[in-house]
Amino acid sequence: MKGERKNLAILGSTGSIGTQTLDVVRAHPERYSVYALCANRSIDKLVEQALEFRPEVVCIADESLYDALKTKLSSLNCKIWAGADAIAEVVTMPSIDVVVASMVGYAGLRPTIEAIKAGKTIALANKETLVVAGEIICDLALLHHASILPVDSEHSAIFQCLVGEELNEVEKILLTASGGPFRTFTLEQMQSVTAADALRHPNWHMGDKITIDSASMMNKGFEVIEAKWLFGVPVEKVQVLVHPQSIVHSAVQFTDGAIKAQLGAPDMRLPIQYALSFSERLTSDFPRADLFSLGSLTFEEPDLQRFPNLGLAYEAVRRGGNIPCVLNAANEVVNLAFRQGRCGFLQMSDIIAGTMSKAEFVAKPTYDDYVATDIAARRIAEQMVNSK
Repeated sequence: MKGERKNLAILGSTGSIGTQTLDVVRAHPERYSVYALCANRSIDKLVEQALEFRPEVVCIADESLYDALKTKLSSLNCKIWAGADAIAEVVTMPSIDVVVASMVGYAGLRPTIEAIKAGKTIALANKETLVVAGEIICDLALLHHASILPVDSEHSAIFQCLVGEELNEVEKILLTASGGPFRTFTLEQMQSVTAADALRHPNWHMGDKITIDSASMMNKGFEVIEAKWLFGVPVEKVQVLVHPQSIVHSAVQFTDGAIKAQLGAPDMRLPIQYALSFSERLTSDFPRADLFSLGSLTFEEPDLQRFPNLGLAYEAVRRGGNIPCVLNAANEVVNLAFRQGRCGFLQMSDIIAGTMSKAEFVAKPTYDDYVATDIAARRIAEQMVNSK
């Protein structure tokens, strides 16, 4: 209810979205309480967060770090858990109102499903959940009356544009992309770029995995798939626009020709706070976009020859079935390989396309099919990385 204090479970609390969610909690302690903190391996940062926010539960995915975590938090009167099963259990606890799903990659799928089954409100930042299993997620949300509120700046913008427009038909969703650090690079220049180059995003501060995905435009491809499931539109109605200033976060065009857009400074705390407080807008001191100093806003068509990952995402969702799961698994493999120097930037797309062509197609996948597909696709992609 409006004004009521909400208990949060933050999955991926030590990552970019998790830490910025805690900034929102600090700004509004009267509105939000941290009930559970969950992280993968960043034990020191997790301990620091736990000592500040004093949650009821602290959980770390890497079970080998359980004893160290327990020792470091011996002065804190809280439950300390470890492992994937524990994270999946945390999100079902009755006292939790909102689950901030910001774990990176495929690992976020299972706890999000469990939170939906428990009827929780999901502030969804883990885009891979809908990419891999969008149909299952949407069906479960309807069945268990769970709300899914988007945290991604682009999907938050679309959501904000659609509020109050429930009876009006959408003609097109305009999904904006910054273009990343290689927007003006030629194919020849991209042949030799490194992970360090790709991690220099011009507008956003994000985690390493998503920053690489942004540079390759796979992140935008994932967001196209997300938009299909979040807003119930065919991918043909989702158009990507490269917008280097990152001020227009996305827009919606209606059948009368009118376009509604959401604008703001590139600061993830705004969409995080909007998801947590919906349908209120809480006062904040976040940076404001100064349109006078910007002078102009520009838009370009994406170049699928230089950034084929975007085209691969459209292909995956059109083929349907388990192919988006294959896309995600292969991307996670090559993204890590690129960061480790085992794969070139342009090779990533070749390996993803090769994995999509080799993986077994399942037209109506179950959750178990997704698990099996993820394992098989990773194996194929890893073999291709090693053969390069």
